[in-house]
Amino acid sequence: MKNNNQSIGLIGLGYWGKNILRNLHNLGAVSFACDSNLKTLKIRREEFPEIKYTDTFSDLLTSPQINAIAISTPAISHYELVRQALLADKDVFVEKPLALNVEDAHKLVELAQEKNKILMVGHLLRYHPAFIKLKELIEKGELGRIQYLYSNRLNIGKLRVEENILWSFAPHDISAILALIGKFPLNVNCFGGDYLNKGIYDTTVTSLEFDGGVRAHIFVSWLHPFKEQKLVVVGTGAMAVFDDLASEKLLIYPHKIEWSNGKVPIARQAKFNSVKIKHAEPLLEELKHFLDCITSRKQPRTDGQEGLSVLKVLQAAEDSLSSYSARTV
Repeated sequence: MKNNNQSIGLIGLGYWGKNILRNLHNLGAVSFACDSNLKTLKIRREEFPEIKYTDTFSDLLTSPQINAIAISTPAISHYELVRQALLADKDVFVEKPLALNVEDAHKLVELAQEKNKILMVGHLLRYHPAFIKLKELIEKGELGRIQYLYSNRLNIGKLRVEENILWSFAPHDISAILALIGKFPLNVNCFGGDYLNKGIYDTTVTSLEFDGGVRAHIFVSWLHPFKEQKLVVVGTGAMAVFDDLASEKLLIYPHKIEWSNGKVPIARQAKFNSVKIKHAEPLLEELKHFLDCITSRKQPRTDGQEGLSVLKVLQAAEDSLSSYSARTV
């Protein structure tokens, strides 16, 4: 697929940026790329020699050929880079999180509205075909009334010092849970452990309580013996498991709870059903959505306002984390 209508400049060509570069290149939508690491620039230039490269972000901002900026840099730089891009009259795609505090995120949302620019946040799960199908099934009532959700995002992988595990891993899951429930939580609680660097949490468990009694929890860790990316939804009619690492990514378990003598609950287990989903790379789908939005001028599925909502939950979790105190037994 080639896109001749949009020309995007990308900053950040490392850990995740290289994947964005590959997909934008395949879409024919990237013409200018930036990274402060000269070694990284050399590697990317050898991979995609037809793209223009620079180590100076202002080169992207001042280029008349560039009408949108994609940002895949450390989270601490997101606010300033997004702000500069919007002030330069560019549409913006930025990897999560939108910013590192609610106040800065709110400023970016207002600036995007003022400049009439597209602002999209990279909440990747929202563009996964299995998640889209799961949301569709819930909206159709296939799972009955939703009661409980939980998400595990665990790994022994890349450790960070500029952000804790909550801000690094949890935004995807918060975005997904908010989208499935369609409400903002009433209460947020969080606890965790900082084992490698004091003050930088390596593992956290966040619980969310919603109107109507729906609850959810999110367990994230980069100190885990194996990789797991799983979202479970428990409904009154069935249960669903979205396992991003499995070959069958979406399973429905139509278990039933029956009552003996109206008092004793009995679980009637049923064989799971594998739901057919289309095979597509979520990042490619996400970037195609961005290109469509900047062409049609429609608001993205994960726009700045959605990114702000996720940040509000993250901030509430962070506040709870820092003030958490256990009761003595």
